[in-house]
Amino acid sequence: MAELFLELFSEEIPARMQTQAASQLERQLITSLQELDPRNPQPFSTPRRIALALEINENIPAREINERGPRVNAPEKALLGFLRKHQASQSDLVEENGFWVLHKKTPPISAADFIAQIMPALLWKFTWPKSQRWGKGSQFTWVRPLHRIVCLLDGNVVPFSLATQDDDGHHLQSSNLSEGHRFLSPGTFEVKNCAQWQETLRKRYVIAKAEDRQQAIQQGLHDLAAKADISLVPDQGLLNEVTGLIEWPVPLLGKIDTLFMDLPAEVMQVSMRVNQRYFALKNKDGSTAPYFAFVANIIPEKEGQLVISGNERVLRARFADARYFWDLDRKTPLEKRVGQLKDVIFHAHLGNQYERVQRLIRLAGHIASLLKADTKLSERAALLCKADLTTGMVGEFPELQGIMGGYYAQHDGEANEVSQAIKDHYKPIGPSDSVPTQALSIVTALADKINLLVSFFAIGQKPSGSGDPFALRRAALGIIRIIRENQLRLDLKALFEFAAQGLPPMLQHADDLQQLPAFIAERLFVQLRNEGSRYDVLAAVSSQKIHGDIMELLSKTEAVSYFLESEEGSNLLATVKRASNILRIENKKDGPHKGIADPALFNLDEEKELYQALNQARSTINPALENEDFKTAMNAVATLRPIVDRFFDKVTINDDDANLRKNRLRLLSQIDEATRLIADFNQIEK
Repeated sequence: MAELFLELFSEEIPARMQTQAASQLERQLITSLQELDPRNPQPFSTPRRIALALEINENIPAREINERGPRVNAPEKALLGFLRKHQASQSDLVEENGFWVLHKKTPPISAADFIAQIMPALLWKFTWPKSQRWGKGSQFTWVRPLHRIVCLLDGNVVPFSLATQDDDGHHLQSSNLSEGHRFLSPGTFEVKNCAQWQETLRKRYVIAKAEDRQQAIQQGLHDLAAKADISLVPDQGLLNEVTGLIEWPVPLLGKIDTLFMDLPAEVMQVSMRVNQRYFALKNKDGSTAPYFAFVANIIPEKEGQLVISGNERVLRARFADARYFWDLDRKTPLEKRVGQLKDVIFHAHLGNQYERVQRLIRLAGHIASLLKADTKLSERAALLCKADLTTGMVGEFPELQGIMGGYYAQHDGEANEVSQAIKDHYKPIGPSDSVPTQALSIVTALADKINLLVSFFAIGQKPSGSGDPFALRRAALGIIRIIRENQLRLDLKALFEFAAQGLPPMLQHADDLQQLPAFIAERLFVQLRNEGSRYDVLAAVSSQKIHGDIMELLSKTEAVSYFLESEEGSNLLATVKRASNILRIENKKDGPHKGIADPALFNLDEEKELYQALNQARSTINPALENEDFKTAMNAVATLRPIVDRFFDKVTINDDDANLRKNRLRLLSQIDEATRLIADFNQIEK
């Protein structure tokens, strides 16, 4: 066993790219070194480096290859490809039974030789979201200029160069030299192994592991806050970003001028976060504390007083800008801003934001009537909810759209429910965000998301693969969460149709609109799978009907899942699948075998018994489903199991008499139809 250590040292790597790059390096190196059995990977990332330590075997043992290749008369390209794959020559081949057969012995290869062989190509193919070239005409790219490559195997340098036959403009070679902190400890040092590298870096003011750096930042910030009897406002995204900006974290605490303490908390927090990467703090009662925290990348003199005062001065300027927008925006009521939305494009094919708002008003009023909410106030909230897009504050900080509208509506004297609905109508923004719970907020949030989905599906802008530029998956999940967490009874399919009627005539009947219920169902499947619930049952109960009522669908799913957990349910599932399998096989021969069986052709009691039981079950299942009495419906299906079992025991389906056979297959089709009233049991996993 040997330790392979690789460090790629460059100019500063953007914070958002570091962790992903370290993971990519780990993934690609493990794949490339499979023949050396790589294990126990340790990835590292700092603003100026990504690195990886691995345990590998010391060599690839000798092997004997005996493999049949292409036919003797195959095209030459096929033969050359086979030889290239095995790094063989034609002299290694013999002809056997019309095929070329490779018989080749490969000597052992040392790990160092193998690494030196594969490493240049691996680094040349390494991908970054954005990269650049430098040097004299070289085509080699990296996220920022790459200065050093440390590559050691058990402390010995594995020599290789980035120069290639086709491109010798980049002569960077591997070595055992690295660097510490740019300012606190400039210059190089020798690397012997991963442990010594980490230890030396720490002495040179660099914490190599991103997790350790983040922990140090978090603990330092909490300690500072505790001394001031306040607490940190949680912000994992900012914490992740700062971790990628700092090599030697030194947390510091500054004061906020009392002149700005009446600004909305969200304005202060976003201004600090976006402009300066400062952390917000709060008092024990949840109010904004007159402090901010930040992390320096140097060890300042005099406990950082000069650094703190400098950052306080910068923050005063930032807050002065926010104060200007706050005061200016409030001079124009939201209602007067609505007309300005005519000058704000929503989408080239969907018109401007004013036209969007008119559709929201119509949809919000309809949803309010369904949920017994105040229709006039709902329409008022919809009218004003996008008006803050014309304000200076939202222009400066787009993250505050909706939130600022709520504050400005409150200042204008709008009803509290309207102000709150405007503030909440984008919720939930992500999986950790709360959903609206007040009636008007629910109505406005649903209207906004339903209109968004209908609008973009109508113009064919559906999510594809990982691409979702208009956040339609998030909108769908938001609709699902709002409905589930507020236990709402709504027909989404009908709502989509109603919303589509508000679009321009040429878009109202777009084909892609028909896919919206299935799109919602797919998001619901994903959510249930993440929760560990029976998403296969959800698929089964929704297969025969595009459900618009999510709560009905979930109730039905829960009832079927509960039934299937019982021994009776498990046995019924096996019985129904048996009937479906027989029917599927026979349908391929001369089917389909559909329709009602003819009682006049029954010559066995088991046929008659099954026929009567199916009629009785259907007469019970249909009204039970209409009343959402899923337990009764499941019990009606359960009564079929022993009768179907007796039918299979006593009745020969494929009788020599063709008429009897067809009639019995129709009985099986009636079993399938009766159970499908509840669920497609064939989609349910055992």
